[in-house]
Amino acid sequence: MLKAADQYLIDRALALVRSVLESDAVAAYLFGSAVLGGLQPESDLDVLVVSRRRTTRTEKERLVCGLLAASGQMTPEGMARRIELTIVVERDVKPWRYPASFDFQYGDWLRSEFESGNVEPWPTTVNPDLATLITMVMLANSPLLGPPPAEILDPVPNDDLLRAMVGDIDRLRDNIESDTRNVILTLVRIWSTVATGLIRSKHAAADWALERLPETHRPVLARARAIYVGDQAERWDDLEDHIGPHND
Repeated sequence: MLKAADQYLIDRALALVRSVLESDAVAAYLFGSAVLGGLQPESDLDVLVVSRRRTTRTEKERLVCGLLAASGQMTPEGMARRIELTIVVERDVKPWRYPASFDFQYGDWLRSEFESGNVEPWPTTVNPDLATLITMVMLANSPLLGPPPAEILDPVPNDDLLRAMVGDIDRLRDNIESDTRNVILTLVRIWSTVATGLIRSKHAAADWALERLPETHRPVLARARAIYVGDQAERWDDLEDHIGPHND
């Protein structure tokens, strides 16, 4: 069950999408931690929107303006939940092909770019990670708008899912210093999925991995998990010498 503040943010984002796309909004789906093991303090609200057409630059500007105003804003309950919203065009993902492309993506890691006026900060819309995203949408089966995802999207072949996950490892490693917690937990989830075939929430993947890691690597992962679930404040200065070996 979502908290009222989380539901409000989802409803606000969905209303924005419908006002921009109108009848061209085919479907919208909630996925990720909200439906996969429970939201944690540092979890985003993940939404995939399927559209009949691409958005114009003016429409992207409207989406960015509305999402900047909503995402990460402090609620009366003291929660600053972020939203990650991706729009794909129906014909770009069905029939499925790898790698697929998106039309628009909002995430707070792009906030500074959006605030500077760049409404298309991505170097390319081709994104192998859509294989993972769509797989999670199909598993979650949580429509916010439109029919169940199996009626709109094709299932992603397992080979494409694994190729997307493994292919993202180098990029993640390059970001280890700037996004330590998220990179560590994402790498662990990749390991968990490749080893077991299951897509776990980040903290569940961390629990799975902590039982299997050598003792010397556990403090880094344990810290990342504790930050993610809200048990510790974010800090890495005392573990700097351990992050590199853990990442390797």
